[in-house]
Amino acid sequence: MEPQAEMVHWLFAGGLLFLGLVLLCEVLVDEETWRRRAWRVYLWPGVAFGMGVLMWPVMTFFTNSAIHMLAHGSWAQALMIAGGAELGLARGKLHSRWWKLAIPIGLVVSGLAFLLHEQNPWFFARSAFLHHLNGWTLVVGSIFPFGLVWRPKSVVLRTGFALMFVALAVMLFCDRDVAPIFGHLSPLAGVQHR
Repeated sequence: MEPQAEMVHWLFAGGLLFLGLVLLCEVLVDEETWRRRAWRVYLWPGVAFGMGVLMWPVMTFFTNSAIHMLAHGSWAQALMIAGGAELGLARGKLHSRWWKLAIPIGLVVSGLAFLLHEQNPWFFARSAFLHHLNGWTLVVGSIFPFGLVWRPKSVVLRTGFALMFVALAVMLFCDRDVAPIFGHLSPLAGVQHR
């Protein structure tokens, strides 16, 4: 039995919410205090990498078109590369600060994948609106980790980066396949769920 698409979105929303809250906790207690426990350094990059690995079964088993398969595959690769680069930096195996660019590049790739794989206009249905909103949030939100390459201690940039994940999680939790957006549902969208 294949789960409904919104259930898979909700599972990844839980992961994104966890990522956002971990990053927010790191900002609240400061980096030095956060690193007192060695395992905390690996927490958010490990979760990001794990979400990338979990995106592969979603791409393989829960997609119904080539464009969705390409989008989910690009998300999987972007998450794994960004998480892997951060794990390498945390472990000390990677030394160049340019590896930090894996995160903003991954966010831009993910945002563009959201935008390109949604073929319907913004107000077609709630899922179409949220795909557009998620895509633009990722593209615009890539400014935060891009700025962190040059200003890694900036509280504003680190907080914005964390809150971007929380906002994405909220958007994904709101996702339902066929539901109205602001009272509008295209007659071409199909029968509303629930």
